[in-house]
Amino acid sequence: MATKTKDKATLATKGAPKGQKVLVATLTLYLEAGKATPAPPVGPALGQYGLNIAEFCKNYNAQTAKMQGYIVPAIVYVYSDRTYKFITKTPPTSSLLLKALNIESGSPQPNKTKVGKITKDKLLEIAKIKLPDLNTRNLETAVKIIAGQAKNMGIEVEL
Repeated sequence: MATKTKDKATLATKGAPKGQKVLVATLTLYLEAGKATPAPPVGPALGQYGLNIAEFCKNYNAQTAKMQGYIVPAIVYVYSDRTYKFITKTPPTSSLLLKALNIESGSPQPNKTKVGKITKDKLLEIAKIKLPDLNTRNLETAVKIIAGQAKNMGIEVEL
């Protein structure tokens, strides 16, 4: 694996001016907030690019400390000089809905079997959290998007 990483970095920097950072890879990791460890999946994913895994875990845990209990996606940009930059996103809508209703999973047959009921107030609360990552700036539209996700999971929506 190490030779592949080296080859990718070499190929990425061939056409670039000296000293310039070149993006080698973009990774998306779904990790529990505040609990990233060098164990899989973090270690193997970042280790193959020669990144400092312990440093990433420390930075990720510090940045997501306030979101304990949620799965928080991190988009990691890996550069040819073995540095990285990462951005955390909001937790997935499905996990926010499940947590709001205190259930383990959605319905295997959403149109037939309902697993719970969610109020407009809870949808509004989730929409406020998700608004930065949705493709709308309108809160009412965001509520409709979240309601659609809830229906697809077998959650009855009270509007």
